[in-house]
Amino acid sequence: MNILLLGSGGREHAFAWKITQSPKCDQLFVAPGNAGTAQIATNLSMGIADFEKIKEAVLHHKINLLVVGPEEPLVKGLVDFLAQDEKTRNLPVVGPSKLGATLEGSKDFSKRFMQRHRIPTAAYETFDANQIEEGLAYLEKQNLPIVLKADGLAAGKGVLICQTLEEAKDSLKEMLLDQKFGEASAKVVVEEFLTGIELSVFVATDGKSYRILPEAKDYKRIGEGDTGLNTGGMGAVSPVIFADQEFMSLVEDQIVKPTIAGLAIEDIPYKGFLFIGLMNKAGKPYVIEYNVRMGDPETEAVLPRIESDFLDLLWAIGTENLKDYSLEISPDYATTVVMVSGGYPGSYQKGHPISLPDDAQNAIIFHAGTGRKETGELTNQGGRVIAVTGRGKDLEESLQNTFQAVSKISWKDHYFRKDIGQDILKLIK
Repeated sequence: MNILLLGSGGREHAFAWKITQSPKCDQLFVAPGNAGTAQIATNLSMGIADFEKIKEAVLHHKINLLVVGPEEPLVKGLVDFLAQDEKTRNLPVVGPSKLGATLEGSKDFSKRFMQRHRIPTAAYETFDANQIEEGLAYLEKQNLPIVLKADGLAAGKGVLICQTLEEAKDSLKEMLLDQKFGEASAKVVVEEFLTGIELSVFVATDGKSYRILPEAKDYKRIGEGDTGLNTGGMGAVSPVIFADQEFMSLVEDQIVKPTIAGLAIEDIPYKGFLFIGLMNKAGKPYVIEYNVRMGDPETEAVLPRIESDFLDLLWAIGTENLKDYSLEISPDYATTVVMVSGGYPGSYQKGHPISLPDDAQNAIIFHAGTGRKETGELTNQGGRVIAVTGRGKDLEESLQNTFQAVSKISWKDHYFRKDIGQDILKLIK
């Protein structure tokens, strides 16, 4: 079959790498893709939210399956747009409807959904600019620290953890009255701060059946020891030792099942991936957030552990035949380290030549923010540039293979965290 994959990051390169391993893949197109996807697929120069051009590409290239990587086109209603045209109405798409994507597009919507279906999550209230006085009064009655979340999409930057009441009040005013995050903070969710260990659980669903994919833990902050600014993710580890069988049974029974059932009860069309950000609080799972796509860089650690045909999984999601899909997962560890441009997540320079090894041996090199000059020279074109994933029978071997490959990659002012996975190693020992 011919497949069109939307996106340009490390997640999409990992998807492309896995899709092209299937004997059922004839042609893979990636829009817009990066220098890594260009090596194994055909990149198409178009925006991920240019619906007309996406439809044109689907028809021109006789696409049999559309796979949506990032959340933006889903939240903006790509699935609904294609379903309204008789030429693309029957195209299987991996990605939820606009209403389904609101689980990520609106924090308030997702919290209300959890409340309706009795899914464990932190206590909360939502406020808009007209309710600023009520919001400030509410803060005075809460325990500290307290979490403030912009209701809409804010490129991963709309969550603030406030340590003092003064900081919380100032932040709420900035978000609601000064539009600190633009339209995204027209409403703000004020949420109880949960303590515990974070992890990500990924679910594939066709709206009726589901499969739970390997879980992962990611590392969001730029500095070692989880310090400094939040980023799109600096690394990931899968599996996660504190997500044992007992804990994952609770996740399935208390979160996954009621979520999938809730979508069906409310008649919310959902065929795609559901990323559930969780807190393990004393062995009990609480939902921090829903995302309506796979995570990045967790995908780069999760997909290498899937041993069954990944294209079959995507096709089963898009055609509502997931009940017949047998998911096979490797017991091996996979660890991902993200290499970024110096200065990220602030300002950084682009266009530096990247040196890659001819052979990464026991690791896979996924491209994210990469491009090529007219001369063919590989350069950094984004903040997160390369994701390196090593495999191993245990975490130690996996990390060793990852960092061995990382040591062979360089460009001017590159940076990576050297402590990825070290916290879990301590738990194991």
